[in-house]
Amino acid sequence: MDHPIQNQIGTVFIPVKNIEEARDWYSDILGLEKEGEIQFGHLYVLPMDGTGIVLDSKIYSEDSIFKAPAFHLNSKNIEEAFQFMKDKGVNLITEIEHGHYFNFADPDGNVLMVCKC
Repeated sequence: MDHPIQNQIGTVFIPVKNIEEARDWYSDILGLEKEGEIQFGHLYVLPMDGTGIVLDSKIYSEDSIFKAPAFHLNSKNIEEAFQFMKDKGVNLITEIEHGHYFNFADPDGNVLMVCKC
């Protein structure tokens, strides 16, 4: 019998102040085309491979931002990813730790991680 709740993460919601600016910033750092449209004036679904990311300006508040990484983005080359983010002027919270990962903040202050896969 199938279990009614699957052991998969479907989507991660990221609270953002300005949906248009967040769409542009995330699309830029992830190398994505700005596909689709902003839904209901506050949601933007990033076209991801695997688990989805939804940017949501309706849930944003100072209390809602991620103060520790809620998830990580994969990279095959952590040094290249770190330099890319540095060149983009992204707020890097850590250096590359243990040769494996680094943390950064998005323009809204959400702390996220890039991890070598």
